[in-house]
Amino acid sequence: MKYVIGIDGGTQSTKVTIFDLEGNIVCKARQELRPCVAEKPGYVEHPDDDLWDSLVAASQKLMSEFEGDKKDILGVGLCTIRCCRAFLKRDGTLAAPIMDWMDVRAYKPYVFPDEAEYAATTTGYMTFRLTGQKKDTAANNIHRQWPIDNVKWNWSNDEDRFEKWNLTREKLFDLVLPGDVLGHITKEASEMTGLPEGLPVVASANDKGVEALGSGLVGVDIGLMSLGTYIPGMVCGKSYMGETKSFYTNFSSVPGSYLYECWGIRRGMWTISWFKDLLGKEVKLKAIDLSVSPEELLDMEAEKIPAGSEGLLTLPEWLMPADFAYKKGIIMGFDGRHGRAHIFRSIMEGIAMTLKNNFGAMLGELEANMPEKLIVSGGGSNSGTFMQIFSDVFGVPAVRNVVNEAAGLGAAICAAVATGGHKGYSEAVAAMVKRRDEFMPSAANHKLYTELNRAAFSRISDVNDRIFYNINNVLC
Repeated sequence: MKYVIGIDGGTQSTKVTIFDLEGNIVCKARQELRPCVAEKPGYVEHPDDDLWDSLVAASQKLMSEFEGDKKDILGVGLCTIRCCRAFLKRDGTLAAPIMDWMDVRAYKPYVFPDEAEYAATTTGYMTFRLTGQKKDTAANNIHRQWPIDNVKWNWSNDEDRFEKWNLTREKLFDLVLPGDVLGHITKEASEMTGLPEGLPVVASANDKGVEALGSGLVGVDIGLMSLGTYIPGMVCGKSYMGETKSFYTNFSSVPGSYLYECWGIRRGMWTISWFKDLLGKEVKLKAIDLSVSPEELLDMEAEKIPAGSEGLLTLPEWLMPADFAYKKGIIMGFDGRHGRAHIFRSIMEGIAMTLKNNFGAMLGELEANMPEKLIVSGGGSNSGTFMQIFSDVFGVPAVRNVVNEAAGLGAAICAAVATGGHKGYSEAVAAMVKRRDEFMPSAANHKLYTELNRAAFSRISDVNDRIFYNINNVLC
């Protein structure tokens, strides 16, 4: 038996999983991240060295529970949050807290703090800590933040691009392609994490690109809805496309191929967690009485609510980009019938309808048809109610996989390909990605959601933005 490890460093937690070469989970560990720090409006930093510390803790848990032979582990695939910014000292440690992807400074020219010698993504930073190598995957360097050549998958030769970002080549790591070996676990990193010394660390891509691979997003007749803290929709793309109105081109985990990703929802699944936490002990105690989780309890209650939540609408704009900071989330249409189950279902419906509109805008710009099927990945796909809502809103079957936290599996697939566990990506995906079940759309519910979207939901922002703009001016 041979194994591969997938590292999935997310916004809210770090997950490390050991898979066999058929995609079965052998064991896994998770370490929650500490809340981000926001000293000023728009600033969002990970406290201290939390991303590395969480990887250390999760890896220690994982290896303590692994009962197999460590010599049978072929390699570890590395995936972490995209669009973050790390400044490193010469020895590879942090010169300042890591800027999260929600930090407005992460999209502006670089201002190096004292002692900082390098700027890197989170994958570059983790690579340095794990292997001692100044390398990074090209596919986690987004052109909106780095002087990357999107066609050549390497640093740009245009000096103006470096000048724009206030960078020089000496401040950046060398880039490799997904599936390349970044380096090997050092003795020091092994002692800290428990990962075997000398184990190959393999490059993947940015977290959404890796998730697409681990979800089995291949071909032109299928789309992916990625239910994370940031929620976008994706389809496969053949080439890099420059300036677009409703989507952008993202690197995939397969060198030379791309993903087209529609505008997403910031703090998407966070909104569901936020609402659950607002309900407090009552839901937790009732869930214990029924021997279910709080999420399962709310899902059971929401399933009984009719499509459309009896007129309750939620616009999931709990965190907007700095240019549109005045825009706010909305829950509207309350009357005496509505309770927590209505709100919970309405949040799910709002996420699905927002994605349908954004995804549809992308398809229109691409002059493409709606895919024949949707994959829904992420923890939210555990909800049968949410899955059915997606199928009904989009009007096509929605499928979920056995492994729904697909970024870890995608990273493991990269490790399997790089180390010879599988001959190529197609073979690896066919062997390791398994479908769990499928939800078919209700014609009646699809018609209701389509009419509700056209008559009301798609118009909420246009009607309310001026009000929120005025409120923002008064309060600020």
